[in-house]
Amino acid sequence: MMNRREFLETASASACFTILPRHVLGGTGVVPPSDKITLAHIGTGTQGLREMPRLMAIPEIQIVAVCDPSKHAIGYRDWGRDDLLNELRTVLGKPEWMAGTEGTVPGGRDVAKDFVETYYATEQGGAFKGCSSYADFRELLDKEKDVDAVKIMTPDHLHGIISIASMKRGKHVIMHKPIANRLREAKLVIDTARETGVATHFMPWEANGSMDQVMAWIKAGAIGDLREIHNWTNRPVWPQYTNLPTVTTPVPEGFDWDLWLGPEADRPYSPDYTNMVFRGWYDFGGGSMADMGHYSLWTVFNALDLGSPTSVEPMLTHTCGLKDGIAYTVNNDFSFPTASTVRFKYPATGKRPAVDLVWYDGGMRPPTPEELEIDSEELPIEGMMFVGSKGKILAGFQLEDPHLIPQGRMPRDLVAPVRARGQHGAVPSGMRQWIAAVRGGPQSPSSFLNAGPISEAVNLYAVALRTGKKLLYDGQSQKVTNVAEADKYLEREYRKGWDPRAQ
Repeated sequence: MMNRREFLETASASACFTILPRHVLGGTGVVPPSDKITLAHIGTGTQGLREMPRLMAIPEIQIVAVCDPSKHAIGYRDWGRDDLLNELRTVLGKPEWMAGTEGTVPGGRDVAKDFVETYYATEQGGAFKGCSSYADFRELLDKEKDVDAVKIMTPDHLHGIISIASMKRGKHVIMHKPIANRLREAKLVIDTARETGVATHFMPWEANGSMDQVMAWIKAGAIGDLREIHNWTNRPVWPQYTNLPTVTTPVPEGFDWDLWLGPEADRPYSPDYTNMVFRGWYDFGGGSMADMGHYSLWTVFNALDLGSPTSVEPMLTHTCGLKDGIAYTVNNDFSFPTASTVRFKYPATGKRPAVDLVWYDGGMRPPTPEELEIDSEELPIEGMMFVGSKGKILAGFQLEDPHLIPQGRMPRDLVAPVRARGQHGAVPSGMRQWIAAVRGGPQSPSSFLNAGPISEAVNLYAVALRTGKKLLYDGQSQKVTNVAEADKYLEREYRKGWDPRAQ
């Protein structure tokens, strides 16, 4: 029987006459099919489709399979009605692609399969039918044995399950944030990556800014001893429901609700759990910090050597209702609050004093510092601020344009060169380094192995909000020592057949 790689070589050769001649002639950027990293794309919702073209543009990678519990483009939500459809049409250079679907947000494995095959056919100048389709990632992993890697673009609650199963089968992994939406499951993911030795790429690394300038000022004493880091976002920009769904809704045709639930407890289907709103539920998402904090804070954790916090203190909004004319507070341990502030305390190390990290979401942000009032300015909607004993550094949310405040405190001799990141400058991108790791090179900086402390923080954020209580935390044992009810939220109770330790 012909395996996947042999099929791709045959299909590419028979579909057109452009690839082979360019390879023989040494054409720029041409990678022969036998040298490509074959990849299965697991999760084909709106964000999966939106990021797919950037992945397919990398000549070393070939998508050979797609997987999603949803077969059709039914019930997807997005930031604009036809924006994604038009983006995909532009990539393909085919304004007629998926004609007749205008007004329906694209998504699902059928759309993804068609996009992949149309993309490669257009690129090669002929027909292409080399992309398989699956509803269940477990079936994909069982049948697509010669696939080299997977990319995971599912809702948060499936990240850990799928990545562990993939790594145990020797597959290299690319994954969106978070590592997992339970603290101990995230640790299991990282431990599995270490044990298997596969190459992993945690996608938020590409978006992190540089800490070089900030660290240069801190080391030069420009703000005295660092005491606090403040990071704030306007997220959530999706609904975070204040009540559990009560309306009975039929499961859409072609959607496997049981597969979508995965490890989480069975419950009636509701469209208010799925697609873009999943991240607002404790069971399925990780809230605003899991969504955005990886982009802004991972490089901060690395530069300041932030390990495990000793305490996590939440401040959060609540919801009230009326029943028979009597006001009451909703007991909400199922969805993230509309807005919150969470303070993490990190102990001193040999290189720095103790420091607090404060996260804000839902429009919350720190008070405007006096230094900024001197410049007649206000804090931006999103940003980051480093507070020292003698001064402050203000930057964009992802460390853009760091500067001492007030502006008059900006001495020229403290300005340090800013190291490039991602696709710019001399430093290779995380994806390029991941490709090298797949081919036998060292693990990249974007490896799961380097994401332990940031993963711990975003999961403790969720537990603190869910309990509404200040947590004292022992990082060595991974236990909350003062709130007994919090421990159960550090891990999940797996449905039968979904425990990753048994896969």
